[in-house]
Amino acid sequence: MSLSSSRLRVLTALLLAPLAIGAMLLLPTPLLLPLVGAILLLAAWEWTALAGLEAPLPRACALLLPSAAMALLAHQPLDPVFRTVVVLGCLWWLASLVWLWRPKLLSGTEQWRSGFKLGLLLPLLVPAWAALALLHADGSTGPRWALFAVALVWAADTGAYYAGTRIGGRKLAPRISPGKTWAGLFGGLAAALLLPVVTLPLLGLAWSQLPALMLLTLLATLASVHGDLFESVMKRQRGAKDSGNLIPGHGGVLDRVDSLLAALPVFALGKLWLGL
Repeated sequence: MSLSSSRLRVLTALLLAPLAIGAMLLLPTPLLLPLVGAILLLAAWEWTALAGLEAPLPRACALLLPSAAMALLAHQPLDPVFRTVVVLGCLWWLASLVWLWRPKLLSGTEQWRSGFKLGLLLPLLVPAWAALALLHADGSTGPRWALFAVALVWAADTGAYYAGTRIGGRKLAPRISPGKTWAGLFGGLAAALLLPVVTLPLLGLAWSQLPALMLLTLLATLASVHGDLFESVMKRQRGAKDSGNLIPGHGGVLDRVDSLLAALPVFALGKLWLGL
């Protein structure tokens, strides 16, 4: 007897979440970063298909540039190099808002369009990887901060999923993702904003800093929504429902990290800006 889609989704999350939490809290940063890099390259492999590549060799070659960028950055100082990469990543996500207003931008099968989309792998992947490095390496509470940044996206995704399926209502972006609703958006925001209240002491913060952490959570959650919608634009242009099928009940790796790709740079930069 087959599991329903929602039950399979929950079961997979229950199996994978402890592994992710354990890696985030227990692994030192030099060991965590190659693991995260490998996961991001799996997402990049799926992106190459959305960009229009089909043959394995060209798809593998497209991964060389982001791989080299992460390998080079691994030997650079966190400050200022990693911070600069994170700032550039935030600027990229700000510029990419144009796709939410013009979802047909770069649609088509011409070779130059595919090449442009492949070039987006650098600003998509590397700033998120650098942001996680900045968070995780930030003293004794760094691993907790890194986990918090990831967990707020999990909370937002969970809240959005259940609010959207149970309440439904008006569509958030029908031209981009017909399944997403305003109820889902507000449900995700509510779930994410509960997290700072529960975890504030674990992050080494005083209660007087709760408003700043709430603001940071809000900004990162909104960025995560943008990351999700941006991938939806690319999937819609390609005529694909999911980026892959590697994760049962969740689709592909890119489907699971798309929100994080946007949220992590915004969270890391916001943390620095707010002095947290």
